[in-house]
Amino acid sequence: MTTERLIYLPLGGAGEIGMNAYVYGYGAPGAERLILVDLGVTFPDMETSPGVDIIMPDITWLEERKDRLEAIFVTHAHEDHVGALGHLYERLGAPKIYARAFTANIGRGKLGEYGIGDQAITTASAWPEVVEAGPFKVGFLPISHSIPESSGLVIDSPEGRVIHTGDFKLDLDPLVGEAFDPDLWRDVAKPGVKALVCDSTNVFSHHEGRSEITVGPEIEKLVSQAKGMFVATTFASNVARVKTLAEAGERAGRSICLMGRAMRRMIEAAIETGVLKDFPKVVSPEDAQSIPRENLMLLVTGSQGERRAASAQLARGKYNGIKMAEGDTFLFSSKTIPGNEKGVIAIINAFSEQGVDVIDDSSGLYHVSGHANRPDLKRMHEVVAPQMVIPMHGEHRHLREHAKLAGEGRLSSIIAVNGMMLNLSGNAPEVVEYVETGRTYLDGSVQIGALDGIVRDRIRMALNGHVTITAILDEEDEPLGEPWCDVKGLPETGRSRASLVEVLEEDLAQFLGRADSRTLGNDDKLEEALRRVVRNSANEEIGRKPEVTVVISRLSA
Repeated sequence: MTTERLIYLPLGGAGEIGMNAYVYGYGAPGAERLILVDLGVTFPDMETSPGVDIIMPDITWLEERKDRLEAIFVTHAHEDHVGALGHLYERLGAPKIYARAFTANIGRGKLGEYGIGDQAITTASAWPEVVEAGPFKVGFLPISHSIPESSGLVIDSPEGRVIHTGDFKLDLDPLVGEAFDPDLWRDVAKPGVKALVCDSTNVFSHHEGRSEITVGPEIEKLVSQAKGMFVATTFASNVARVKTLAEAGERAGRSICLMGRAMRRMIEAAIETGVLKDFPKVVSPEDAQSIPRENLMLLVTGSQGERRAASAQLARGKYNGIKMAEGDTFLFSSKTIPGNEKGVIAIINAFSEQGVDVIDDSSGLYHVSGHANRPDLKRMHEVVAPQMVIPMHGEHRHLREHAKLAGEGRLSSIIAVNGMMLNLSGNAPEVVEYVETGRTYLDGSVQIGALDGIVRDRIRMALNGHVTITAILDEEDEPLGEPWCDVKGLPETGRSRASLVEVLEEDLAQFLGRADSRTLGNDDKLEEALRRVVRNSANEEIGRKPEVTVVISRLSA
C-alpha cells in the first residue's frame, strides 16, 4: 500500500460559475506538494455585496500551506481565471506562475498594478513541452474557447495522468486562436487518463455547439443594412468576435473606433503576442467625433451592463464626446450572464428612449457560446476515455447533471463542490476531507472576509437606516442638556406626524431623566439602554428598527 495520494481540492469554481481556483496535490496525507490551477474573481451585486469591488476565493487553507505550493498554472486570461493574481500573489508566498504568451501578457498587467515585476510569470510553450513542479509535470494542451490561447492542462504525477480541461468548446474554426484538435487530445489520452476534470457550464444545452465562424455572415449583413451610427458590444476578451465586428464595419465602409480600456488592452495584447494579425485600422475617439455617423462604427465595452463601462455611459448621454441619436443601431453580440439582466435591460431602455434600435442575441444569430454543450461534453468523454470524470466550473445543478452524463457513459464520477477534497488515487474518486472555504471581498483597497460582518452591517444600514445618538454627562454622571440624534436613510415624520428626530430626542430625554445612577455611571449599560429606546420609538413611529450608534461623552473633573 502506497502512503502517497493524489488529491483535488476546489477552492472556487465548483458549485458556482466564476472565481476559479483548483488545488492539486501529491504526497503523504497532510504533506502533499501542491499546485494551483487558476486564480480568478467573480463580480458583486448591489443587493448581496454593496460597495464591494470584486470577490475572490478564500485562500486561507492554501496560504497556511504556501511553503508546499510549487506553482500556479493559468489556463486562460478570462477574469474568472486570472483576475485575482495580483490581489493574492503575495499572500501565497510569491510562487512561480506559468501561462502561455497571451495569458502571460494579461497576467503581467494584473501583477504590475501591485508593483510585481514581469519575471513573476514564466511564458510556457504548448504541449508537448512540460513544466516540472515538484512531483508534477504539467503541459498546456491547446483548446478552443472565446479567448485566444486557452489551454487544458495535462497534469502528470506518480499516480497517473489528469486532464484539467479549463473552459473549452469544440470549435474546428475559431477564427482567432487554436482550433480543437481531436487527434492531439486522443494522442495525449493514449497512455491512459485517471481523471478528466471537466467544464460543466453548458451541460443543459442539448444541441451541438456552433463555431465562431458562423456569426460572421450574420453580423456583416446587419452592419451593411444599418443607416445611422453602428455600435456593438461584446466581451472584450473575445478577440475573434471583436475582429469579426471590425471587419464587418470595414467592409461596410465604416471607420472603426475602440472604446473602453479593456477592449483596447485585449486587442493590444493579442497583437503584441502574435495571436491577432491584420486587425482593421482604427481611429481615436477624438477623430471619431468628426466622422459622419453613417460612416462610423464603435466597438465598446460593457456587454454585461457594467455601470462604468462605455455602453452604460453612452446610454446615460455621452462618452468620449460621442452621443447616440435616433436611427442609430446598438448590438449586443454577447450573452447576458445570469445576474446581470437588470443592468443590461436598463441600458436597452435608455437607448430606446433615445430612439436607438437595440438588437440583443435572443435570435442566436450574433453570438455563440465559448463553452461545450452537452453533446460536446459527451464527445470529450469519448475522446479522452478517462477512468473518472470530475465535473467543475458550474453551479451544483450543472455538476450533478454532468455527473449523470458521465454515468451514462459508464464512467465513474462524483460531485465535488468548493472545499471538498478528493483522493483520486484509487479506482474511483473519494471524498477524504472537508476544507472551510468562502469568499474574500476587495472593498476599496482592503481585503475583507465575507463573514467579517462588514458587508452585513452595510446591508443592515441600507435596509433599516441609521441613527447616531450623542449624549453628554457631567462629572457627577448627570445628563448635561438633552441628547440629540442624527438620522440617515429614514423618513422625516412618522405616524404622529411630528418630526421623527424630535420624537426620538424627546423619548431619549425622558429616559435619561428617570435613569438610575447605576445605568448613568456605566457606559455599556447606558449605551444599550439608549439604543433600545431609539429602536423601540422608531418602530412605533415608522415601523422600522434602525441601526444605532451611540456616542457618550463625559466631562472630567
